[in-house]
Amino acid sequence: MKVLLTNDDGITAPGIRALHAALTSNPIGEVYTVAPLTVQSATSHGVTFNEPLMVRPSDDPPGKAVDGRPADCVKLALSELWPEHHGAGTRPDLVISGMNAGANCGINVIYSGTVAAAIEAAFLGIPSIAVSLHLGRGRTMYDVAARHARRAIDAVLAGGPLEPHSCININVPRCERPGTIGDAPRYETGSYVEEPYDPEAELPIAVCPMNVHGLIDRFERRESPLGQAYFWPAGGGLDFHATDEGSDVDLMFRRHVAVTPLTFDLTRHEQLDAWRDRLATPPASG
Repeated sequence: MKVLLTNDDGITAPGIRALHAALTSNPIGEVYTVAPLTVQSATSHGVTFNEPLMVRPSDDPPGKAVDGRPADCVKLALSELWPEHHGAGTRPDLVISGMNAGANCGINVIYSGTVAAAIEAAFLGIPSIAVSLHLGRGRTMYDVAARHARRAIDAVLAGGPLEPHSCININVPRCERPGTIGDAPRYETGSYVEEPYDPEAELPIAVCPMNVHGLIDRFERRESPLGQAYFWPAGGGLDFHATDEGSDVDLMFRRHVAVTPLTFDLTRHEQLDAWRDRLATPPASG
């Protein structure tokens, strides 16, 4: 298997390095990295049109750094950089995006550059897996989290190759070094939140839908030295108006590896006929 690895935290981020190590220590196949040069968190599915995409080599992980967004990296990799490296007409068998520093569950999949890279690959016909890690209040053990992610990836692939347009979103629960709890806010609820846990213990894997409740937005109002008002985002990335039982957010908080199949087709197909009737338009021919 030939794998294209990318992310949105930048090619030098600890998450992508840890995931690269987990994918190559017991090789999943040949892994080639094309990732953003700089942090591109929450850039969603943005692409670059009016600036050049500068490319430079990377040694750790080996591959190419692109001065662009995650979707740019996938587009450029599939059309130019992968064929340059592996030969004309070749494509990867799988695209893996991550491991992101921060969970991409619930409505965050809309904002996520990590997920956007995976969605772009799926749209272009390459099956993909997005991997994200819930960050807690302690010192993150990226190597341990990457091993949990690798086990989930292996489980996803155990039944055979994914279909060409498949996209799977994986969220790994927090993996913190014991005794390193800080003061950052935590948005989990339930009696289990403060319970001690072994970060290296095997985690259950659960297939689940995404939580569809919005984030609670908070902004801190400030004034510039000239008296002009401005607002500093102060909300929590996992502070939702509600969390449905059995959703990706709920299960990740309860220390399951949450696995959610995603699609890039935003059409509500079940409403097409109703809207045709409402607007009195016939279905398109052909």
